[in-house]
Amino acid sequence: MADRAPGSSRQSLSAPGFEQRYNDCCWRHGVVPNKALLSAFFKVCDSSPPKKKGRGCSKDVAKPANKGKGRGVEAKLIVAACKPVDGSVEFVLSIVYGHNNPIDRRLLWNDMRSLAAEAKKARRQLCSLVVFLDDLKDADFLPLLDMFMEIGTSDIDAVDIFHYSSCDLNGEYVLLLLRAINQKLRVVNIRDASFGKEFLRDLSQRGLTCQVLNLRSSHFRKLNMVGKFIYLRSLNLDFSSSLTSLRKDCFTCMPNLNCLSLCETRIANLWTTSSALLKLPSLVELRFQKCLCCDDTGPCPGSTGGKSIDSVQMDSEIRVGAPSSFDEDYYHYLNSEEADLFDEVESSYEDTSDDSEVDFTNHPRETSMLGAYSDVIPQWNGLVDLQTEISFGTLAMQDEDGSSNSRHTTSTVPKKYIACHPSPICYEKHYREYMVASLPSLKVLDNLSIEKADKERANGIFSQHFEYLPYKRKNKESVVSILHKREIRASCTNSQNWRRKPLYVSAKSQCFFSRSLSAAKVGSSAWPLLHPLSISGDESRSFRPRQFEYHPFDSSLMAFGTLDGEVVVINHENGKIVSYIPSLGGMNSVLGLCWLKKYPSKLIAGSDNGSLKLCDIKPISSRNKGTNSSAHSVTFDEFDQLTSVHVNSTDEWFLASGYSKNIALYDICCGRRLQVFVDMHREHINVVKFANHSPSIFATSSFDQDVKMWDLRQKPIFPCYTAASSRGNVMVCFSPDDHYLLVSAVDNEVKQLLAADGRLHLDFNIVSTGSSQNYTRSYYMNGRDYVISGSCDENVVRICCAQTGRRLRDLSLEGKGAEASMFVQSLRGDPFRDFNMSILAAYIRPSSNSEIVKVNLLASSDNAKEDSDGLHSRLSCSMGG
Repeated sequence: MADRAPGSSRQSLSAPGFEQRYNDCCWRHGVVPNKALLSAFFKVCDSSPPKKKGRGCSKDVAKPANKGKGRGVEAKLIVAACKPVDGSVEFVLSIVYGHNNPIDRRLLWNDMRSLAAEAKKARRQLCSLVVFLDDLKDADFLPLLDMFMEIGTSDIDAVDIFHYSSCDLNGEYVLLLLRAINQKLRVVNIRDASFGKEFLRDLSQRGLTCQVLNLRSSHFRKLNMVGKFIYLRSLNLDFSSSLTSLRKDCFTCMPNLNCLSLCETRIANLWTTSSALLKLPSLVELRFQKCLCCDDTGPCPGSTGGKSIDSVQMDSEIRVGAPSSFDEDYYHYLNSEEADLFDEVESSYEDTSDDSEVDFTNHPRETSMLGAYSDVIPQWNGLVDLQTEISFGTLAMQDEDGSSNSRHTTSTVPKKYIACHPSPICYEKHYREYMVASLPSLKVLDNLSIEKADKERANGIFSQHFEYLPYKRKNKESVVSILHKREIRASCTNSQNWRRKPLYVSAKSQCFFSRSLSAAKVGSSAWPLLHPLSISGDESRSFRPRQFEYHPFDSSLMAFGTLDGEVVVINHENGKIVSYIPSLGGMNSVLGLCWLKKYPSKLIAGSDNGSLKLCDIKPISSRNKGTNSSAHSVTFDEFDQLTSVHVNSTDEWFLASGYSKNIALYDICCGRRLQVFVDMHREHINVVKFANHSPSIFATSSFDQDVKMWDLRQKPIFPCYTAASSRGNVMVCFSPDDHYLLVSAVDNEVKQLLAADGRLHLDFNIVSTGSSQNYTRSYYMNGRDYVISGSCDENVVRICCAQTGRRLRDLSLEGKGAEASMFVQSLRGDPFRDFNMSILAAYIRPSSNSEIVKVNLLASSDNAKEDSDGLHSRLSCSMGG
């Protein structure tokens, strides 16, 4: 049944017409009509807007412009209401008028006409249809699709789709339904568990026309919503416990998104997250944790008087087709925190594909994500008991002086504010200040309003603790602009007849331009290029690397030792093996490697069973022969439970340390052990390092919390000095010019000392996790300009300025699925390439091999070819951008 809409020349379906149309479609497809749908089409529900009595207008009608002194609307009592009458909506306006003269009657008549016009306009905008997918079966979709194909000519202004329980529906049917509704789609509130990964992939790639999208508890791993969401104003991805990162372009087609909620995800990286969010020009409300009393992303009413910036006004509309208990249930579905999200354990779905953007592996949902991941992420152990109530005033965060392990925020937070359902990013140091400074258009963060004073303070903290660009560059420049300036300088320098030299020429050296180019490239993308070291040639077996070292003179070579006792020299630029030294049954895990400097074809290799060898690398021979013809080796006396070896600057001696209080000195030329120095520390000595330029100076780091400097020219009975840490020391190394000592103690205690006397030069104040097994290792990068630091219980590499301690960037390593998380076992800065490094990444899953991951901060992950010889596909399964 179709009737003509007033003032329209096209055919329009009314609500009763929808019922008839649905019955016709069911008859044509041979399907029994769904009772829930019939009820939705038949009922015209009264939204019962609140009545307001007294002076002024009802909530649903705008106040007229006509105002008189004691006359007009201001002198009347108005009662307005809406009620259903024979399938249509009637607006009732009652006015009690207190004056009786021609002027006032004329004013009254004008006011009534204005109110009637506003009421008509309001009524025309508010008719909506609500469909609950929980009541549907696959057979119901075909007639429903036929009917929705004509919804564009109907009186229905908006369609809302809801889905809460796990039901066996075809995800393709659901997508077709969403597409058929097209621009009248307003609210989509669904759970993706029942629809499979193809549903999420299609939704992400093609987009939707809805205004509100709630995908709570979704299975996204790396958010990549590149489809068109041009009408989307509110996006909710709360409780998406698989979501670890945001892709670079995931928000580029959401120009109108105002509100974004990402509570209790696994997002942790400040840099990639803020860079992705900068693509949202309209974003004003954001949260990674919520106030306990708040349902939406707006400011907490208990802390501010402000109102939420509501993306779609829902509370004053007339809706068609809701259940009889619509008024209470509908708002509950829109705003409740869905306390039953974790009551249901979803069936296990093993994802065996190479696509790592969606994860349907089985995650326990009986508890919150803090409990589920407390075994993997140690810093959350103490937070499991606070999974529903976490106060801002007691969040674990290290003090500036490092004296406290409890976290705190420096933000001014109302005492009544209690945060819950936090994502890991909330525990990053200065998280709130970083986000406020990085997103200048933001007005509300975590249900707390952002005032002008908050922004000023956040900018100050950002400049104090973070480095916007490398080498203190203040503004981003394009590479072309910098090259142009360099060419102008070169032309001016070579010119013989120039009169006036540009001011910047004399002040800016070649080093300045080189650093400016690096800063421009690093700042161009928060997603650097990461790819695992690929080994070409013999694919009959895979290596299990345990330690690695760059060659000191050949920029293309790298040596790594394996858990099986092998030593492999590889051209890390093309992946070809240069030399291979098999274990020969005598070596276990290779823990110590060190190249000689005067004899660049030789290196010392030491294993945990005490074996020590000097290997002379020669051109590679076939590995299949199983011989040692590819290298000549000299064996030294064993050092039991070895953990570290290092050669001095003249290649005369090397030192070995291990799980003992002693170290051993070896003569390389003679091939014998010269002396064992006993009881140099109170506990075992994990690492020993010679200075880079002084052949007799070396430093030791021990788990007795001491770092000691020694001189072989004096009998090493008494150290030159001793420097103490608050935890056991994992390692120590000299800066390339021997000016500093970089000391790394357990659980992110990283300090830089003056090598001359051991005085503290810089404390990097990296937040601790609370784990006594979180062994931290740190090295220099770009000479001594930057420090890179990683820990074996974390998947993050932190890059800090070696002169100021300010954080430049964090790099996150991501495995495939929750059980394949990657952690930093070791790392090195590339000695030949600025802002390049390699990371030895280990998996939490014992069955997975460790791998060496190369990182290039000067290149974007976009530069990697997605279809290149299998390398990128492997990266997508194991690494994130």
